Amino acid sequence: MAVTRAAGVVPLVGTLAAAAALAGVAVFSASTAGCASPGQYVQRAGYVELVGGCVDPQKLPPTPAKPLNQRQDQPSFLQQ
Repeated sequence: MAVTRAAGVVPLVGTLAAAAALAGVAVFSASTAGCASPGQYVQRAGYVELVGGCVDPQKLPPTPAKPLNQRQDQPSFLQQ
């Protein structure tokens, strides 16, 4: 019975160690990103929008032209 219990604990410990390592890498990456203002999420008219942050709008690709049948009162990701 002790062998079965030990065999079940080894994958659990390995999984927890991997999760802790990935969490540590994520925190390190975020803390060294070099961004003075990380931005914040704001809810507007039923959808969430990122306001501020380190993204330079000049480096983003232009948005595609909107189709004529698209409603203007909903964000584009909700429309079909």
